[in-house]
Amino acid sequence: MPDGWKKAIKPTLLVAVLGVAALLPWVGLEKYQLRVLTLAMAWAIAAVSLNLILGYTGQASLAHGAFLGIGGYAFGIFAERMGWNFWPALLVAGLIPALLGFLVGLPSLRTKGPYFAIVTLCFNVIVFKVFENWTWLSGGYQGQRVPKPTFLEQRWARYYFMLAALVLVLVVVRMIVKSLLGVTFMSIRSNENLAEAVGINTFRYKLLSFTVSCFMVGLAGALLALENGHLDYTITSYTYSFNLLVYVLIGGAATLSGPVVGALGLYYLLEYIEKVVGEYRYALFGLLLIVVIIYFPRGVAGGVQQLWDRLKRWWAGRKAGEVVGG
Repeated sequence: MPDGWKKAIKPTLLVAVLGVAALLPWVGLEKYQLRVLTLAMAWAIAAVSLNLILGYTGQASLAHGAFLGIGGYAFGIFAERMGWNFWPALLVAGLIPALLGFLVGLPSLRTKGPYFAIVTLCFNVIVFKVFENWTWLSGGYQGQRVPKPTFLEQRWARYYFMLAALVLVLVVVRMIVKSLLGVTFMSIRSNENLAEAVGINTFRYKLLSFTVSCFMVGLAGALLALENGHLDYTITSYTYSFNLLVYVLIGGAATLSGPVVGALGLYYLLEYIEKVVGEYRYALFGLLLIVVIIYFPRGVAGGVQQLWDRLKRWWAGRKAGEVVGG
């Protein structure tokens, strides 16, 4: 395979995927299917945010469900109760989870190993109980209404807005990963003690990664609430933290496309099979997770990348054989 072709494959695939995504609202999809895809993209943004702290920095956060809900409620409260404009309310929906993530990370990121996961899970449970019992904040059983701005009243407009937000988040994460900052994050993931030994302030960079991740998942919560038009305290449930973790692991941690593949594929699949098997869908969910962990330990995206690397080695070996044989 010529080098020029190899360099052109990924950009071509990316353009093709974006082209297909842009055409979906006009190819006869039902309103329900378009809504499911829009919600799935919001979950994909949340999964990408978790991948930054989990996949690239190596810190397993189990509080992203809480930050997702806080972002959604922040957007709803500022946009509906306080009458803020859409854009400032959306910004605040990311800043408040980022600030809380910074404060939570100050003590919790000084721990190592599974202790950070335990601390963040405890924080998620606390947030869930606060929203469950503080009716002024959560709206109680009535929940919180989330207004839609005029330019997002149409379903197709919200679809394109969500698609643009997902692409923007992916571009930002790619810029981070390909920079020196991203290399520092990955060095902490690979060997934190060695990173400290060469002079890297691992606590500072873990805190930065966690704060940025919380900002992104807060935006995802706001976009999720925007599409639903309503939310209640269950959006802060720790169940969503585990769902995001599964999306990342099945799609492929430490890859850009993995969380998107995991979130879009699993969310759409679970919504589809719910009509067939009902609540038994979670049994299939668990079975699928077991199969992926056993046969695709690097996730779907990691497995595809591994297959691609094998094909490139096979092609290189074939070309070398032709040169020797000639």
